[in-house]
Amino acid sequence: MSNSIVTRLFTWLHGEKVGRDGEGNIYYRAKGGGHTHKDSLRRERRWVVYAGEVEASRVPPEWHAWLHHTTDEFPPEGGVPQRPWMRAHSPNRTGSDLAYRPPGHTLRGGHRPRTGGDYEAWTPE
Repeated sequence: MSNSIVTRLFTWLHGEKVGRDGEGNIYYRAKGGGHTHKDSLRRERRWVVYAGEVEASRVPPEWHAWLHHTTDEFPPEGGVPQRPWMRAHSPNRTGSDLAYRPPGHTLRGGHRPRTGGDYEAWTPE
């Protein structure tokens, strides 16, 4: 499912584009954003318009931090510098054919590997 017409209209009327991630998702804040008063309890409104399927796990960590007001800095163009120990972002695969299924899972045949004596079947007496 894609972004609704209401989201697109709201974005057109009230949104100020602040950036785009490697997936093509576009990030917005309310027009005139960043001008909240220190004494105000209201935070600026921030949102994402997804490129393709609307799935929150497709938001990379650096943009997630910005969306949730963990940081006010926009992520750098092209993303954060990659370190050797960092993995590429991957969306949540739960519920899809690519989801992890351990050995013995019903969708992987349901056969648990035999083990040596860790299970004893219950029988009524």
